[in-house]
Amino acid sequence: MKKSVLFGAMTAAGLVAGAAAAGTMDDVKERGKLNCGVTTGLIGFAAPDANGEWKGFDVSICRAVAAAVLGDSTAVEFVPTTGKTRFTALASGEIDMLARNTTWTFSRDVDLKFDFVGVNYYDGQGFMVPKELGVSSAKDLDGATVCIQTGTTTELNLADFFRSNNISYEPVPIETNAEAQQQYLAGACDVYTTDASGLAATRAAFENPGDHVLLPEIVSKEPLGPLVRHGDSDWGDVVRWTLNALITAEELGVSSANVTEMASAGNNPEVARLLGTEGELGAMLGLDAEWAKRAIMSEGNYGEIFAKNIGEETPIGLARGLNAQWTEGGLLYSPPFR
Repeated sequence: MKKSVLFGAMTAAGLVAGAAAAGTMDDVKERGKLNCGVTTGLIGFAAPDANGEWKGFDVSICRAVAAAVLGDSTAVEFVPTTGKTRFTALASGEIDMLARNTTWTFSRDVDLKFDFVGVNYYDGQGFMVPKELGVSSAKDLDGATVCIQTGTTTELNLADFFRSNNISYEPVPIETNAEAQQQYLAGACDVYTTDASGLAATRAAFENPGDHVLLPEIVSKEPLGPLVRHGDSDWGDVVRWTLNALITAEELGVSSANVTEMASAGNNPEVARLLGTEGELGAMLGLDAEWAKRAIMSEGNYGEIFAKNIGEETPIGLARGLNAQWTEGGLLYSPPFR
């Protein structure tokens, strides 16, 4: 799920300046639609449902931005991308933003010329194996065959882990999560490795999830978040502060259910600034006063988005963990709306 550090670097860097120069927000408004890059399909994060409607944690970020900018959370064209195609799609202007479980790294930020606007999921790389394999630790995987997505930083992390533990493995290259699932279930590999959240989402889609276990080792830091092109700070601010609005809303107790009531209450100055009843924050972004209110109303605050897509009451069953609010012992922390 964290993807290529080197693939397409020169191509992506060469395309960025021209694509960003036009002004992405103007393009989105003129088009009347947000083009948002997502994964090819990962239940809970981004996947079409039985009716072909895209749902998921990352999908909600796209819809919140569309609500903020266009006033319509359905005005989104979802563009499926693989680990190899996503950066070129963003750099070329095919998509306006990428919300695809992509890890924020130095080279992607600096060399590939992208701006990560924040972290919407703190993750780490893990390992999934069939329970019948009888393995309780990744350190017991000497000689294992490992399904791994090509063009990803997962490959580098995997090589580092096995080398540092003086054990060997045989890679089984795959390109998409769907292919990985198929190969893993067919027995083409003993292990599937990717972000732990992706493993949980993949396992939840199995006919018998209990037949598979996630090993305890987390072997990397994977701060996942949406990104935009370098060179268009105005658009970067819009996506960044939409994400921050969802995070801040949860901290302040603003939800999709009470956002209208909270906007009229007027007893909390930061809530008033967030929801546009006080100050000029919307105008600073080139948006109207109710941009954040619409984003929250359409998709819910961060906690609501987490709970309905990947939380403990869903088949994926992820605990908040590091993704809890900073007031609850997690890392989730937005700069103030001031």
